[in-house]
Amino acid sequence: MRILLLGKNGQVGWELQRALSAFGEVVALDRHRATTPYGDLAGDLTDLDGLRAAIRAVSPQVIVNAAAYTAVDKAESEREMAHTVNALASQSMAEEAKRLDAWLVHYSTDYVFDGTGSTPWKESDNVAPVNYYGATKLEGERLIQASGCKHLIFRTSWVYAARGNNFAKTMLRLAKDRTTLNVIADQVGVPTGAELLADVAAAALQQAWHKPELSGIYHLVPSGETTWHEYASYVIQFARAHGETLAVEAVNPIPTREYPTPASRPLNSRLDTAKLRQAFALHLPDWQGGVTRMLMEALDK
Repeated sequence: MRILLLGKNGQVGWELQRALSAFGEVVALDRHRATTPYGDLAGDLTDLDGLRAAIRAVSPQVIVNAAAYTAVDKAESEREMAHTVNALASQSMAEEAKRLDAWLVHYSTDYVFDGTGSTPWKESDNVAPVNYYGATKLEGERLIQASGCKHLIFRTSWVYAARGNNFAKTMLRLAKDRTTLNVIADQVGVPTGAELLADVAAAALQQAWHKPELSGIYHLVPSGETTWHEYASYVIQFARAHGETLAVEAVNPIPTREYPTPASRPLNSRLDTAKLRQAFALHLPDWQGGVTRMLMEALDK
């Protein structure tokens, strides 16, 4: 099997290089041109013609897209860029996948929903993004579906990895210098590790390869739920228990309205994973386990 991986150096892309290696040849690209067995290629999602040319040069059986425009607040002002990367590039990949009869694996977001209520969102629920980032990701989903290609779209939330920056590392950095932290307590979701996103995508692809009827949209997050405030508190308590010296004395809960941002955020980011678990016979671990592994790695450095 030949797999074309886009976004190889992102949090999820980095883990996918490991998870996909067992399937065969992985041609991994980022936005910069690199020498491959199929020529000098780039996976720049802002260059739609170049993207199509790269796909045609590699002629893969599977395209895995781990690249996206994820700067939620900047998307409100950089609309053309966000739309090109999240929507139009998804369309280009999907159309090329259809032409090749290849699978497309793609990641999306809970931000396609309006974030109301307290019930975990199902794949069949009505979508209504509250910001432009969410709107572009939703359009990308719809363009993939419209192409008729075989696809696995995984909606997820609150993504982190041991590699690179993340919310937990930010909290630890601030906790070393400040005695008080104010953290949002009315947004509910699930921290999701890049490692889990890669491993589940690989496991699902392995099954879908033999069962094209499994093509579709799936929600993928660990089990459980938390708030940003509870998440921060968990991280700080864990770090203290493992010998970190922190200045912070209080982690105060605040409502979203006290931390205004250019883009609105959904309050309810819960995702129902029953469809994924049943379709692929998967068990999803609780969120604390992944965060603990990430913290152990971060604190060792």
